[in-house]
Amino acid sequence: MYDELTEKDIQKMEEEIEHRKLVVRKQALEDVKTARAQGDLSENFEYKAAKQFKNENERRIRYLEKMIKTAVVISEESAEDEVGMNNTVDVYFEDDDETETYKLVTTVRSNSLKNLISRESPLGKAIFGHKVGDRCEVVVNDSYSYFVQIRRIENTIDDGSDALRKF
Repeated sequence: MYDELTEKDIQKMEEEIEHRKLVVRKQALEDVKTARAQGDLSENFEYKAAKQFKNENERRIRYLEKMIKTAVVISEESAEDEVGMNNTVDVYFEDDDETETYKLVTTVRSNSLKNLISRESPLGKAIFGHKVGDRCEVVVNDSYSYFVQIRRIENTIDDGSDALRKF
């Protein structure tokens, strides 16, 4: 299993790793030390919370390092008139007679609540590489699919504002 990441995804992950190692780790260790000094550890909530935060930070570092190590780097480049990475797309849903706007991103930045969809999602797979006016079939599973039409493509760029998902 691998994840498709852009160079900017990897750069953002490396920056987070560095921050977590140099700043967050140091503070987490200090918090554990301070809480430990308060005495009885069996009923010391601050100690348990500090240890939990320290462990969560270490898990996040390992997670990001593994993502980088196993990633397949993909290009953000796309033809001017085709749906590509980081493009904002108006999609017309035929069944609902509604148009929605989505931005196509990598999996680590996807957030359906903010209409950031990954290239690996059913909708992302269906529209990737298509042009304005194309009718695309979105295959959800073996027994259900629906059709959308691409109405507009805006060649937006990755400005770094799309946050990485937590896990």
